[in-house]
Amino acid sequence: MSAFGIVFTLLGSLMHGYVFWRAASVPGIRRRISRAGLVSGAVALWLVFLLGRAYRHGSVEVLAGWLQTMGMTWMAMLFLMTVCLLAVEVVTGFGLLLSGPAKRMRGMALVAGVVLSLIAMVQGTRAPVVEDYEVRLEGLPGELDGTVIVGLSDLHLGDRLGRQWLHARVDQVRALRPDLVVLLGDIMEGRGALRQDLYPDLARLRAPLGVWAVPGNHETFHRGDLVMSQLRAAGVEVLLNRWAQVRPGLVLAGIEDLTALSRSRRSGDPLSIALAGRPPGATVLLSHTPWQYERAARDGVGLLLSGHTHAGQIWPFGYVVRLTYPLLSGRYEVEGMTVIVCRGTGTWGPRMRLWKPGEIMRVTLRAG
Repeated sequence: MSAFGIVFTLLGSLMHGYVFWRAASVPGIRRRISRAGLVSGAVALWLVFLLGRAYRHGSVEVLAGWLQTMGMTWMAMLFLMTVCLLAVEVVTGFGLLLSGPAKRMRGMALVAGVVLSLIAMVQGTRAPVVEDYEVRLEGLPGELDGTVIVGLSDLHLGDRLGRQWLHARVDQVRALRPDLVVLLGDIMEGRGALRQDLYPDLARLRAPLGVWAVPGNHETFHRGDLVMSQLRAAGVEVLLNRWAQVRPGLVLAGIEDLTALSRSRRSGDPLSIALAGRPPGATVLLSHTPWQYERAARDGVGLLLSGHTHAGQIWPFGYVVRLTYPLLSGRYEVEGMTVIVCRGTGTWGPRMRLWKPGEIMRVTLRAG
């Protein structure tokens, strides 16, 4: 298990113990559920969480898929209940100032956590919305003014987001009549190859200036080369530390995932490699992780498109994500360069979101 996986599992286990420890002090729960019953329920749900972590990548078996879904959903519910309980701890001084009311307030916090979880489940199953951006690019020829780029990030195609979901997303993209389609990494979920039943719909993604992709951290787990070759077979061009001139005056460049590069402790400078020797004109850079944006701006990139952060996916987790990824979601201006970070078209882990639904970006380019 990776260091991230170990920390993730440890935090989930700690939240699990904390929630059940506080639940045991709630009068209504103590009257209705015996201590043995509460402990048995806690152990059973903890095992579901652990089994979901163990089967989190690569399997298409029905049991494994359900375990993964239940485990990650339970993890998200634990997070929301923990947040609500910690708010009560602050108000009551961890039960030292208002010991009597604190026990009843903990029950209310648990209910609030469950309600927020239900809202997140509904939000997470909604279709992604189209967010419109207009970007003026210096060096873009006048004849390319009005070029439309449609971007999708973090599809996480797999057991939970499969063929039916992808078919609907492709219909959304086609209805936008894009000139250019970009896939900003984490196209597939887990460590396995791309499912064969997804090919027909991926092949339906078409645009006059092409369909382009960069890898995300999920494409680099074990079988990234295979996934990239499968994408090429479906008609998707992969930009791996290189550039391509889609029209005279418009360059599209793409780099490997910087998060995966950092975790692997490999050396390298994919940004310099990807931008070297490109022709004059406007440059649009695709990078799954929104890092090295100051460097990209200084190197003459006019527009950077990224994903990866999911905007935290479940509020208030975004505040934690922002510590590592300061550009969390939406539009930013960095030293004359525009950065747009997609909050994710699909979901990672549980199909839950608070508060905004998934996003498909429609970016209209304007001549500078």
